[in-house]
Amino acid sequence: SSCAPGVYGLALNGDGNLDVTFNSPEDIYGFQFYVSDVTVTGASGGAAADAGFSTSTGNNTVLGFSFSGTFIPAGSGVLTVLTIEGSGEACLSDIIISGDGGVGLDNVAGDCVTIEDSCPSGIYDCAGVCDGTAVEDCAGECGGSAVEDECGVCNGDGIDEGACDCAGNVEDCAGECGGSAELDECGVCGGDGI
Repeated sequence: SSCAPGVYGLALNGDGNLDVTFNSPEDIYGFQFYVSDVTVTGASGGAAADAGFSTSTGNNTVLGFSFSGTFIPAGSGVLTVLTIEGSGEACLSDIIISGDGGVGLDNVAGDCVTIEDSCPSGIYDCAGVCDGTAVEDCAGECGGSAVEDECGVCNGDGIDEGACDCAGNVEDCAGECGGSAELDECGVCGGDGI
């Protein structure tokens, strides 16, 4: 191709995912690249999705193309968004960009990105810490104060007043929780009565 090479790089976005950036002087009809050091679990969105591309991932290789012959117009922006796991120095390599008619377009790899710790849960790290200091409570609130009661209910009131267990049972006259002993007409617990 006679145009200057396109530049493809990575940028960490606010959701804990990786944006694959592009700056291409020519229309893009397909792409393939490898991502190092982290595990790629998915690819979606960006200009590829806007153009109706199908994207797939496997063994850290990302592939995108259109079944209908649409293309990503020349320009710059986010090519696609990668969901990732792991940490390391994520870089693009083995980049293949196809132009009109399947012609290979010249390209260069742009910036790599250092991933400190990334997990599938996005803003949550692998230990369940939701913002680096606070932990998610049982109601799912980051830094919240909700706790499970003795019956396992989040923010519950515990055992009902007068009950002896979480099922709402009461003590019988013999002191057995949920027992069936009753006072007879003489006031004897479990007695035979008159």
